[in-house]
Amino acid sequence: MLHSKYDQTLALAGIYQAASLVKKIANTGKANNAHIESSLETLFRFDANTVEEIYGSLAGVRHGISVLYQNLNDRSEKDIDITRYVVSLLMLERKLSGNKKMLEKIDRQLKKIESQFDFFSLDHENTFAKLGQLYKDTISTLGPKIIVSGEQPCLSNTTNANKVRALLLSGIRSAVLWRQCGGSRLQFLFGRKAYIRECEIILNL
Repeated sequence: MLHSKYDQTLALAGIYQAASLVKKIANTGKANNAHIESSLETLFRFDANTVEEIYGSLAGVRHGISVLYQNLNDRSEKDIDITRYVVSLLMLERKLSGNKKMLEKIDRQLKKIESQFDFFSLDHENTFAKLGQLYKDTISTLGPKIIVSGEQPCLSNTTNANKVRALLLSGIRSAVLWRQCGGSRLQFLFGRKAYIRECEIILNL
């Protein structure tokens, strides 16, 4: 897989997309279904040859590109909750990367969930529940847990809670991908301008 800045930007945008959708669901109980599906589909693209293929196409992560650009380009538009989720996901990915048994368990369980798509579609409550449970059984045990802020009626809804966990799992997937593409903490902290330029090219700004 090429370690281009373009690929890094798509993967980083995937993390921001997941974080943005988590915030939306936590605060309103709703989020764009197509964006949710695009994020969750990344969990089941095991043999993709390019970063774009993991997101289906550029359209699959375009929402994330917009969120990434907004948060990096204008400090007054920086969303504290989204940034906090992204930083937490990157930290958890680093812990996960050194846990071979957990990585193997996640891979096995995702393939098991995929095998049931003939009965339960990706956007079925049962799929959300299984992905949410997988997150609880794995990533959530690494610590520290991600504290999701929002409206209590939204957060206490079981389906919403499962969607949030499923999306956090997809955020971890993108964090793994970003690291595989050469992304690093230093780049995240000091490479803002390069990512902004890539976002502008992608969004044709």
